[in-house]
Amino acid sequence: MGRRALYDVNEEFTVLTVCTGNICRSPAVERLLRAELGTGSGIRVHSAGTGALVGEPIHHPVAGLLRDLSVDADAHEARRITEAMVREADLILALTREHRADVVELVPAAVRRTFTLREFARLAEQVDPAALAEAAGAEASPAERLAALLPLASAYRAQVDPSLDDVIDPFRRAPEVYQRSMDEIVPAVRIIADVVLERR
Repeated sequence: MGRRALYDVNEEFTVLTVCTGNICRSPAVERLLRAELGTGSGIRVHSAGTGALVGEPIHHPVAGLLRDLSVDADAHEARRITEAMVREADLILALTREHRADVVELVPAAVRRTFTLREFARLAEQVDPAALAEAAGAEASPAERLAALLPLASAYRAQVDPSLDDVIDPFRRAPEVYQRSMDEIVPAVRIIADVVLERR
């Protein structure tokens, strides 16, 4: 199903977030998810872009919105996505269906672990908490719960309406579009974190 059949508890569970330029949406998801999960989760989150503005920081309007949420927006350098990044990721969260398709075109074997952010959040919400607890095991770490969530969420894929899968690209658009993009990202990130951290 991916680079390894089962998640190795001795390794970090790696999440890769993907957009176009890697200066707006994907680093926002990266930083927000890191902040929600906190330290010691065993989950590594990083980001890349299909057409990255390599070396650029988080775009200043997005950085401002992240700081408004008390989330760190410093020390980011945009990176172009590579096959190696995809192969090494346990879960890929794309910001649109187009980005999801780009990832799968790059590494076809990643199809079952590649979702859009909003798709994965909606699927995660549908998973029975008891089923997740049983699959993850007693006293599971956040990384183990996320690893267990992946196949359970994937089973609901055909039942989810794909029309709301995309997060709008705000780059070089009006301030309200940046806010709308963030408003589409934040609830999805929080849903995923709530499920993984047993906050629901």
